[in-house]
Amino acid sequence: MRTAVIIPARYGSTRFPGKPLAKVAGMMMIERIWRIARQLKGVQGVYVATDDARIADAVRGFGGEVIMTPESCENGTERCFVAATKIKPTPEAVINFQGDAVLTPHWIVQPLVDALNDGKNVQIVTPMVKLGAQQLDELIALKKKSPASGTTVTFDRNMNALYFSKTMIPHLRDGVENPPIYRHIGMYGYRMDTLEHYLKLPMGQFEKVEKLEQLRALEAGIPIRMVQVDYKGRTPASIDSPEDLKYAEELIAREGELF
Repeated sequence: MRTAVIIPARYGSTRFPGKPLAKVAGMMMIERIWRIARQLKGVQGVYVATDDARIADAVRGFGGEVIMTPESCENGTERCFVAATKIKPTPEAVINFQGDAVLTPHWIVQPLVDALNDGKNVQIVTPMVKLGAQQLDELIALKKKSPASGTTVTFDRNMNALYFSKTMIPHLRDGVENPPIYRHIGMYGYRMDTLEHYLKLPMGQFEKVEKLEQLRALEAGIPIRMVQVDYKGRTPASIDSPEDLKYAEELIAREGELF
């Protein structure tokens, strides 16, 4: 299957204008993501989708391929789809690799590519991690301070998602050892026809409550394949505001580069 990796990049951000061009440990964020994505195997290509000439010039400057998209794209998912329609030959599947996930190892993304390439029945694929005892305690503590932080997921024996929630699922009863709590990682791969269909769907009732876009697909009967991944000791983090830059740089200094 022809699978393209598309990095949506928007200059205008309320919390962090110009974020893709901000430097982390001396390198622009958008270049960091591009370098990580370039390590993926079995992909048609890696493309940056943007509506801003400054980002486009920067990407071309380090040798990346740019696809210009309209300012009217409502979000990164739509921007990915529009960009994919301009690639020749048109990819059969796309990976939406968020431009602020600069500490995402390529081995977290590779299983999404592999699932799309190998599984004819895979329409949407997304990763998750099983929480150990310490990670679970940390998530419980985090949710006491910020209930909407962190998304958990349950799935069936075929690894298709049953439900995503900001509430801890399944419910933790006393005395259960090693509970099956899986934290969702917000990254997606789509078959192109599924992505086109998804973008035409109205918001679902559970999506409105949870504020989780992936529930729109489940409510419409579109299966979402889960893949379990392992950060292998790396610390996951993304950059949402200028204040996050220092933390990301500290992690890179301590844990090393990802390319």
